[in-house]
Amino acid sequence: MSQNANDAGVVQALLDRFNTQRFPRAMELKAKVDRGDKLENFEIDYLAEVLADIRSIKALVNRHPEYEALVVKGMNLYTEITEKALGNESK
Repeated sequence: MSQNANDAGVVQALLDRFNTQRFPRAMELKAKVDRGDKLENFEIDYLAEVLADIRSIKALVNRHPEYEALVVKGMNLYTEITEKALGNESK
C-alpha cells in the first residue's frame, strides 16, 4: 500500500474521531470552564492525551498541509480550554 493510500485512511480515521468524539467532548469541557468550574483530574488527563495525540501527527500534517489549518484550530480550542481551566483553578 502506498504512503498516500495509508495516509488517506489515517486522515479519515482521525477526522471521524475528531467529529464524533473529540470535538463534542471539547465543547463540553469548554462549557464547563466557561461557567467557571474546575476540571476533574480525569478531564485534565484527557486534555493532556489529546494534546499529545496532536503532536504525534506532526509528520502526517507536514505531508498534508491542507489539514494544517484544521489541526491549528483544534489546538487553539484545547489551548483555550486549558488556559481557562488554569484561570479557574487560581480563583
